[in-house]
Amino acid sequence: MSVNKEIKRITTHTIREMKTRGEKIAMLTGYDYSMARILDEANIDIILVGDSAANVMAGYETTVPITLEEMMYHASSVIRAAKHALVIVDLPFGTYQGGSSDALKAAVRVMKETGAHGLKLEGGIEIRKTVERIVDAGIPVMGHLGLTPQSIYKFGTYTVRAKEESEANKLKLDAKLLEGAGCFGIVLEKIPAKLAAEVTNNLSIPTIGIGAGPDCDGQVLVVNDMLGLNKGFKPKFLRQYLNLYEQIGDAVGRYIQDVKSSDFPNENEQY
Repeated sequence: MSVNKEIKRITTHTIREMKTRGEKIAMLTGYDYSMARILDEANIDIILVGDSAANVMAGYETTVPITLEEMMYHASSVIRAAKHALVIVDLPFGTYQGGSSDALKAAVRVMKETGAHGLKLEGGIEIRKTVERIVDAGIPVMGHLGLTPQSIYKFGTYTVRAKEESEANKLKLDAKLLEGAGCFGIVLEKIPAKLAAEVTNNLSIPTIGIGAGPDCDGQVLVVNDMLGLNKGFKPKFLRQYLNLYEQIGDAVGRYIQDVKSSDFPNENEQY
């Protein structure tokens, strides 16, 4: 008799329990079925369908241009692969900045049409009411503070945020407001490590850092960056585990050579 091994899904409750027991949370971005399947089978805790898809998948300079429909396409692809990981989807720029009513419509559409497990929104006090309305509808929300890429034209730079006392104080206040609004976790991006540690210690919900030091409850990287699929992008916070740009280029070069020399296909590679 065969026994089906039950696959236990990571949930927002699981993530909060991990913070309580001091277990670090591992999160990576994912945008397509094939990569998401690899991440999921490697037991990643969270897959973030990030609006960074605008950069690494579509070649845009910023995350601003990506549409709700494009995000939903990527989210649906990832959901079909993920049997274990919690899948969180970025609401793209323009879908929630106009008010909570529009935001709720976009949020419900993403959840219903993709099967996502939760959403991520950038901002603090400016989006508190929007977060509350989405959470009240039964949709989990992850916050995002510090460097918020959708606001790049406001910042004018991708430099570290909250180095000044006034911005640091606002970030600490925003984090507590997001917790109070019902967020199950908060991404902290490119802020001083000391500030990230203080925020993490003052929250009951987990923090996920990117360029925010080692004391966050978890870490996230863009998977294309971590695997070295992007040539030349090496910020200080990035640990590159592979150099797939060169490895794939080398493989393609060998394939081209084999085709042109009639070495491929050989006798064992034909019918």
